[in-house]
Amino acid sequence: MFAEYSSLIPWLLTTVAFVLVAVHAILQGREIRQLNARLKERCDILGRELHATASGSMGVGQRLVTCERQLHELRGTLDEMRQNDPLRISYDEASRLVDLGADIDDLMNTCGISRPEAELVSALRKRQAA
Repeated sequence: MFAEYSSLIPWLLTTVAFVLVAVHAILQGREIRQLNARLKERCDILGRELHATASGSMGVGQRLVTCERQLHELRGTLDEMRQNDPLRISYDEASRLVDLGADIDDLMNTCGISRPEAELVSALRKRQAA
């Protein structure tokens, strides 16, 4: 009788091994499906975050372009104001006249500046020339 059972032991062990492998495969399959679901959820979250970041970056980029355009316009306006500033023109003209030898009264009459301004321009130009 033991001989009969001893011939069944290898078959019994093989069957138990197959059952254990099948159970392990089922458990691994379930774990893989859970991991895939978590991975898909995480990818969806990252995709939404990336989309939000890209949208925000585009908005910031557009605002930056607008600011650069306004800055360029303001610089142009400032340069134009500097070039057309009557006081600057008067002082430039006064400096040129001092270089040509004009005195303070000539500066006041020609450039329309006050005596202290004429004296200051004259003193500065003479100091630069020295």
